Parts: sequence; structure tokens; C-alpha cells
Amino acid sequence: MDNTVLRANSINKYFYQPEPFHVIKDISMEINKGEFVSLIGKSGSGKTTFLYVLSTLDTDYQGSLEINHKTLTGKQIDELAQFRNEHIGFVFQFHYLLPEFSSIKNVMIPAQKLKRYSVGEIEERAYQKLKMLDVHEQALKPAGKLSGGQQQRVAIARALINDPTVIMADEPTGNLDSRNTGEVIEVFKHISKDLNQTIIAVTHDKDFAKNTDRIIEMSDGVILKK
Repeated sequence: MDNTVLRANSINKYFYQPEPFHVIKDISMEINKGEFVSLIGKSGSGKTTFLYVLSTLDTDYQGSLEINHKTLTGKQIDELAQFRNEHIGFVFQFHYLLPEFSSIKNVMIPAQKLKRYSVGEIEERAYQKLKMLDVHEQALKPAGKLSGGQQQRVAIARALINDPTVIMADEPTGNLDSRNTGEVIEVFKHISKDLNQTIIAVTHDKDFAKNTDRIIEMSDGVILKK
């Protein structure tokens, strides 16, 4: 049985302004189900650009991308948006929660867009995700009233609400203090090991990277080791 969740083949990416620049250079890689992978490298190494290609948010590239055994290269914008909502959960450095919405309402948003469950079922699923991340007691509190660590846990719950194929995280601990960073690392380890959740995270944090299953180091648009 093929355990591959994500397959990138000969990915090349160019920036054309202010002058042509080859930012991703013929990268091929595979990620398996349940792997917790970190993408590391100095600023300008291409790691965040590569993550955006892998997430289908950037479609201006050469090569091919497959997630959950579906080829996504060349698909229409609307089809990619639907695929992302169903198969990809996003966690960013800044949580991007709606501050006036309650925690549970924020978590429910992707599931409401997917329309796979009733509103009541979505609310129950959202509550269970918050409970799993130990922020269920904040379910009815406006997101803007939560601590930074609580907000990031709510953002992770939101990323999990549709049971995605893969979570893609861009500097998920970059805006947190050391205590909350440690807690978020443990959350990611838990959902990777206990839920068999695939995670790909861009990070500058060496402690975060050391806690992942595999470190992929990039430099000047190529992978040094994987």
C-alpha cells in the first residue's frame, strides 16, 4: 500500500521582478502519512516559497504536485480552493482568528464552508477539537480575549476541523514565548503520533525542528538533506 501523502516532482519556481531569479531549483520529495516534517534554512533559502507551492496557494511553478494521490498541477483556482479546504489545514505565525468571534465559531468556519455536516455536528466537532487541545473552556470567549498560546491552539483546532490530509504550518511558534512554544511543539507531536496526522512546518526554531520526525534543510532553492 502506498503510504505517500504528498509527492512533488521536479519543482522549479522563478520570480521575475525586479529581475529573473530561480528561487526553487528542481526539487523532488515525498512525505508519508503521519510524518511530522520541518523545513529549515536561512532567510532567502526558499523554504516558505516552497511551502506555498506545496499548499497550492502558489500555482506559478514548473513540475508536478500530488496530494492524497490527486494531481493538482494545472487545476483551476476554484477546484484548488475546494481541495485546500478539504485536505489542507493551515497554521501561520499569526493566528488570523476573527477577534470578535468566539473560539468555537472561529474553529467552525472551514467546516461550514465544506458543508459536509450540519451546523450542530460542526459545533460538536469544533468543541471536541478544542477539548483535545485543552482550550475547550475558552470555547465561548472572543478570540481577541485569549492569550497568544491559547489563540494558536484555537488556530490549530481550526486547521484540524475538516480532518485534513496534511497540516501546513508557516513559523507556527514564531510569535510565541518559550513556554507557549514548548506547548505548541507538544501539541504538534501529539496530533502527529496519536492522530497519525501529517504535518509540514517551516521553522527557524531549532528546538521545534529537533522534535520533528524529519528535517529538510534548504539553501539557495535546493534541498541540502532530506
